[in-house]
Amino acid sequence: CGFGAHRKCSELVPSDCCPSLSHIRRIFGIDLTTFVKASNCLRPFIVDLLVGEVERRGMTVEGIYRACGSSDAIDALRERFEAHWEQADGYLRSVEDVHVITGLLKLYLRLLPLPLITFEAYPMYIEAIKKSNQDQSLSALRDATAKLPPAHYQTLKYLVTHLNR
Repeated sequence: CGFGAHRKCSELVPSDCCPSLSHIRRIFGIDLTTFVKASNCLRPFIVDLLVGEVERRGMTVEGIYRACGSSDAIDALRERFEAHWEQADGYLRSVEDVHVITGLLKLYLRLLPLPLITFEAYPMYIEAIKKSNQDQSLSALRDATAKLPPAHYQTLKYLVTHLNR
């Protein structure tokens, strides 16, 4: 289906809702769960592509996620992704500045209608890091992470592993 919902309402969508990829006309601004279910994967392919390209050629660049790429180049790359996402891998190889790729990943995450760490889980994460006992803090972090929908969990896990590398 081509179901759409407001940001806060999207948390209430039944877990058995299975959208059709043919109804999804864009990549940016689409709910993670919707996109993952429609494309039948663990996390959005754009995250895999962008992180893969950063790991391929940007791991030695200082300030890889701190420095910004050209906003015009990021917007142009985003438009190319939106128009012909099937050819996305080729677009990435043509980008010279790896900061444009990291900028596109940050933009993708900013435009998610439901944040990677959901509205429900966010306060739990904040409370977890405030705990003085490390064991209690880790337990609370696990509980907060368990509240994430599967698509959010898989994407967060992948990004944290990447950032750790």
